[in-house]
Amino acid sequence: MGNEFLQLEGKIIEVIKTIFDPEIPVNIYDLGLIYEIDVDEDGKARIVMTLTSPNCPVAESLPAEVNEKIAAIDGITNVELNLTFDPPWTKDMLSEEALLELGLL
Repeated sequence: MGNEFLQLEGKIIEVIKTIFDPEIPVNIYDLGLIYEIDVDEDGKARIVMTLTSPNCPVAESLPAEVNEKIAAIDGITNVELNLTFDPPWTKDMLSEEALLELGLL
């Protein structure tokens, strides 16, 4: 995989870190809501993500915001966003930064 794909993945992560769950003051990347990020040689991004619960109040708006912000990255030609609840999200998926932010460390 070429360096430009790794750079695009890095840009995607940077953008995702600007998106916050409205109920928890932590970005969705550090919350562990992003399960997978793949970018192919054509600039097509495939994202697999979850929500903190299927009844999350932002179940429609959060994936749309992720899709929109990733699509705006230079070099990304298409975004395929897959929402999954398998495995279900648990607080064990929080990054160290998120645990610190929430005072859980």
